[in-house]
Amino acid sequence: MATPQFKQLRHSYGFDDVAIVPGDVTINPDQTNIDFKVEGFTFSIPVIASAMDAVTDVNFAILMSKLGGLAVLNLEGLQTRYDNPQAILSQIAQASDAEITPLLQKVYSQPIKENLIAERIQAIKKVGAVCAVSVAPANTKRFAPIAAEAKADIFIVQSTVTSARHISKSYRGLIFSELRKSIPMPIIVGNCVSYSACLELMRTGIAGVLVGVGPGAACTTREVLGVGVPQITATMDCAAARDEYQRESGKYVPIITDGGFRKGGHLCKAFAAGADAVMIGSILAQAKEAPGLGYHWGMSHPHPAHPRRTRIKVGTTGSREQILIGPASVTDGSQNLVGAVRTALGICGVRTIQEMHKVEMVVAPSITTEGKWWQLSSH
Repeated sequence: MATPQFKQLRHSYGFDDVAIVPGDVTINPDQTNIDFKVEGFTFSIPVIASAMDAVTDVNFAILMSKLGGLAVLNLEGLQTRYDNPQAILSQIAQASDAEITPLLQKVYSQPIKENLIAERIQAIKKVGAVCAVSVAPANTKRFAPIAAEAKADIFIVQSTVTSARHISKSYRGLIFSELRKSIPMPIIVGNCVSYSACLELMRTGIAGVLVGVGPGAACTTREVLGVGVPQITATMDCAAARDEYQRESGKYVPIITDGGFRKGGHLCKAFAAGADAVMIGSILAQAKEAPGLGYHWGMSHPHPAHPRRTRIKVGTTGSREQILIGPASVTDGSQNLVGAVRTALGICGVRTIQEMHKVEMVVAPSITTEGKWWQLSSH
């Protein structure tokens, strides 16, 4: 007699569970177009540096913009709490493992200074760089007008999990359709991992959705809360929502896969799974220009009662340009990410990221180990 099932589980896939099938025709990588568009902005590389204090400061945002990508400044981080954040960043880099969580909780308990929000945005804008900023839902109504007045270009509302409807007895939640009318810039919202949540978010009129819950190198949400969906499945489900929303509205809302990237092959798989752009943190935290000084930590780490992210030592492997554009000085796929994406498009015989969405993928859990005896063993 069959045992009745309480729940039906479906299999889900992360980057290392799948592989991309080559195309029947190949194209020169330099003839591919990997532009990423969000409302009125076009970026020549579909890579966004994450809104983490170890990754993005004013200088890094300017460098990313000059390179054709985008970096997001965290308006609730060290850059807006301290006039001289470099001193605090040095303390964090020098702290021992035993000291780090109390130190982060202490330095992030300083109040956010609204004048610094405007100053940081203006410092990015005055050199002609595109300025994207990120806030958590709780502070959005307070900081959005300041960011708009300072002429930020793109506004990102980001939390561990974001939905279009938030239920609370204590306050009227953030309503994205109202926010959309109140500030004159594209709004990107994250993070989500399901078809239904993504579709509902898009119906509020936002300009983009961040996909991913808990895969980041410095994030422990999946361990602490048990919440998340592996990135390939999350991306495919949200890509299906994007396509459905385009069918019903005529509007194409890009999805940005956020977190869990370690090498160029992961970016290529995210695009094959339906992503329009990727947001990366730990790989860019390894750049010599990154403010984290060889360390990386997540935005939820300083929570006073329930820290959920950890400081990790990522080291410094090369310049931001080496990591994104090359030439690579390492063989592990963590440099020349843009070259990897262009090459993958060429091998698959497609010219654009949107064509890459249609290439075949297979379930291949041994793709990174098959035949790699000499790389994996000490012999």
